[in-house]
Order: sequence, then structure tokens, then C-alpha cells
Amino acid sequence: MNQPEISLILSFYNRIDFLKLVFAGLQRQTFNNFEVLIADDGSSEEIVNDIEKLSCEINFPIAHIWQEDKGFRKNKILNQAIINSNSPYLIFIDGDCIPHRDFIAEHFSSRQLNTCLTGRRVNLSQKLSESLSSQKVKEGILENHFFLLKDGLLGKSTDVEKGFFIRNKFLRKYFNKKKRGLLGCNFSIHKNDLLVINGFDERYTAPSIGEDTDIQFRLELAGGSIRSLNNIAVQYHLYHKPQPRPIENLKLFETVKTEKQAFTKFGIK
Repeated sequence: MNQPEISLILSFYNRIDFLKLVFAGLQRQTFNNFEVLIADDGSSEEIVNDIEKLSCEINFPIAHIWQEDKGFRKNKILNQAIINSNSPYLIFIDGDCIPHRDFIAEHFSSRQLNTCLTGRRVNLSQKLSESLSSQKVKEGILENHFFLLKDGLLGKSTDVEKGFFIRNKFLRKYFNKKKRGLLGCNFSIHKNDLLVINGFDERYTAPSIGEDTDIQFRLELAGGSIRSLNNIAVQYHLYHKPQPRPIENLKLFETVKTEKQAFTKFGIK
């Protein structure tokens, strides 16, 4: 098999029901020379077995990178996935985000050296999330703008405008005039650019900041830039209860900002 042009790193923990829907979205991608690395932060043995069975039904290469469950260690397993990736270009998504069919193609065609691309996502309601099946995702139900707008107006989906995929070049430029921050569940970057800052800082042991805000800060310190792909690299975020945002992450990030070191000592190396 030829070397994949893209390594898609998918952070994951136990939600095999979500993973099946995400895989359904990946199976209908218009760009198909990619591999998937599941960065698994300690899922149970039962789930690991389920992933092995699921992998046999998929038409793209999968590597399952697993670590023991010792609490939230997302950044550590992401770094392990980077080490195991076979492509010079990386896309990062979460295991609860279904990609638009042109998601990978848009990230790849927009890539630039020393630039991190970041898209956005629509937050699906609980009712809509629970109504989805792999077959419905493969049929493209989420890419129906009217369907999304209806659930935004009559249901409880939010940020539905971010789920609209735009092809027109003028409108793309217009909707991306505003600078947006890096979104940890939807960004891409050349592997070498990420290695310059030594990947993710593994001291962050709770959700938020460590897998996006910290990365953006250190990339920009190293001279990198962040480019928005709003309404271009589109995702559909499945509903789940919000995770707590401990203050420890904020304290650590304040230290990182004070030290102003792009290369973390607590990363890949």
C-alpha cells in the first residue's frame, strides 16, 4: 500500500456508538488516501474488542493506539499517535465529531507550511444525535442545510450556521475574515510544524486549553499562524453532557504564557 497523504488522529474514550457514526462519515470522504489513528485514552477491554471488529468492516487503514486508563491523559495519547503516524500531514478530530464528506479534502487542499488550519462544528441536539444511524450519516442527512436549520429553529441544535458547507470562493473569504482560535477537535498541521514545539504538553490532565489554546499559543510563539476554515472544514458534534473545566488547566496555561517557551519539555521528546 502507498504511504497515506494524511494521518487523521481521532481522540477516543469508550463511546463506540459515536465512533461508528464518525466512521460512517469517514467512509464517504471525497478524499480517500488517508489513515486513521485512534488515540484511545484507556477504553475498556470490551470496547477495544469492539474496535477490532469494527476495523474489519472499514475501507481505510486503522491503527489503534491505546494506553491504560489513569485519568484524563488525552495529550499523552495524542503524542503517541503522532509518533505512530505515517504521513507528513496531520488532521486532529474528536471521536464525537462527524466530518462533512469534503472535510479531509478541504484540509488537505488548503494546507500551507508553518500554518495551522482550524474549522468549526455545529452542536447537534440530544434528540437529533440519538436519531442518527450509520446509514443516515452515509446518506448525507447532516449535510442537508434545511434539515439542520429546522433543528436549530425548532429543536435544540446550536451554532447550526457553522454546519453549512460553502463552495463559493467569495463567500468563503468573507466568512473567514475574522481571526478564530484553534479548535482542538478540528485542526490540521504539517507534522514537522508540530514537532517544532514538541507536540502536546502532557501536563494538562483535564479537558480544554491543553489540546488547543496551549497549542495555538506555542505555535504562534514559534512563528506559526492560524488560518480559519469556517464553513469549509465542517463537523457535526454529537450531543453529550458537558465535561468539567478544572481551574488547574488555567493555572498551568498562565505559567506557560509567563515562561514564553514554544518548545515544551513535557511533550513528545
